[in-house]
Amino acid sequence: MKKAIIIGATSGIGRALAEKLSREGYELGLTGRREALLKDIKESLPTASHICVMDVADTAAARQAFQGLLADMSDVELVILNAGVGSKNQHDWETEKQVIDVNVRGFVAASQVAVDHFKARGGGHLVGISSVAGLIGLGRAGAYSASKAFISTYMQALRQRSIRTGLNITVTDIKPGYVATEMTEGRKGLFWMCSVETAAEQIYQAIIKRKRHAYITRRWRLIGWLIKAMPEWLYLRLPA
Repeated sequence: MKKAIIIGATSGIGRALAEKLSREGYELGLTGRREALLKDIKESLPTASHICVMDVADTAAARQAFQGLLADMSDVELVILNAGVGSKNQHDWETEKQVIDVNVRGFVAASQVAVDHFKARGGGHLVGISSVAGLIGLGRAGAYSASKAFISTYMQALRQRSIRTGLNITVTDIKPGYVATEMTEGRKGLFWMCSVETAAEQIYQAIIKRKRHAYITRRWRLIGWLIKAMPEWLYLRLPA
């Protein structure tokens, strides 16, 4: 049986991915901060699953818990790093520190454990959830957009290292646009919103095709092209 671990599986895209991968026959390891939700997901899945309470912001404890989960499951071939938080238009130090602790420090801590596991295994597949927001600095969410840019750049570095050193690790950068999750709940004027089920299906297709990059949904690639082509003077005049 194929085996995968989802870091950040209690809600939103993470939970939808757990349901999708389980239907596709994966044995799963599921992590998150909320034990009750993890137990609820475990009971609802058709395949075997393992749960592990983990807060990636506590990097030392998270790394130890992740290593234990990998050892318990044995021969995990796919790791999805989905844990992340947003700033919701708040710019105080505590809010932005939390974004950095989870989206940057937590991401690196978990990815290094995954890479070490894949090195020992002889290969594997690492999937990171970044964002279209990482393509540009957002005045309303500076730490969030910067953290997602960090994730994409860091995964690019891991991909190059894998290719140049023969690690046989596939690295996939998933860039969602707007997805109907807790993070977008209550926000008005969002366009091209997709359901978590649609997001999970397209992410799964990117996984089985071993893509290096994937926009969710695919039409967000157009926005990506426009953002990259936009001169800074024009961007600075857009509404914040």
